[in-house]
Amino acid sequence: MAAVLVTLTIVIGAATTLSGGGEKKAESDKSTTAASEKPAATPTPTAAESAATEVITPQNNPEFAALLKADYCDDANLDFANRHEGQTVAFNGSIVNMAPHGDYDTRYDFLLGPGDKGPNTTAGPAFKYEDVNIFDLRLTGKNIPATVGAGDKFRFVAKVGEFNADQCLYVLDPVSTEVR
Repeated sequence: MAAVLVTLTIVIGAATTLSGGGEKKAESDKSTTAASEKPAATPTPTAAESAATEVITPQNNPEFAALLKADYCDDANLDFANRHEGQTVAFNGSIVNMAPHGDYDTRYDFLLGPGDKGPNTTAGPAFKYEDVNIFDLRLTGKNIPATVGAGDKFRFVAKVGEFNADQCLYVLDPVSTEVR
């Protein structure tokens, strides 16, 4: 008889929970779930996101500083390109060469080098802007020129694209180009 009473008590308790008494619990769960589903007002960037948005310069990255002074086809180029593809770099440099892109009159391929020597650049990696027009350079600074050419000096800010190991050539995407 005691076993029947225990079983009956369990059944009645379960029925009460499943019918009316469980609604308050379910509503409570909904409000807790809804509150936890709300996004934080100010998301905190992760370390990877912070590193991705940091502009790499010779001043804040010793590896990049050394690369800008090394042989243009040094093995360090491939390592740097693999680790930093998609990130933004900034450096003082000059236009080494400028040639029309294909049959276009207003689109160019720019060969860029670190430093101020333009066509006489001998150290550092070879950087390339491919198939860009003058507007794509996003020129900034005082006295923005109407045209640019070999030997012109700029502060290049660009995203690192692919590295062509056969040509020892970085393809960059211009972010901004400040006249120096």
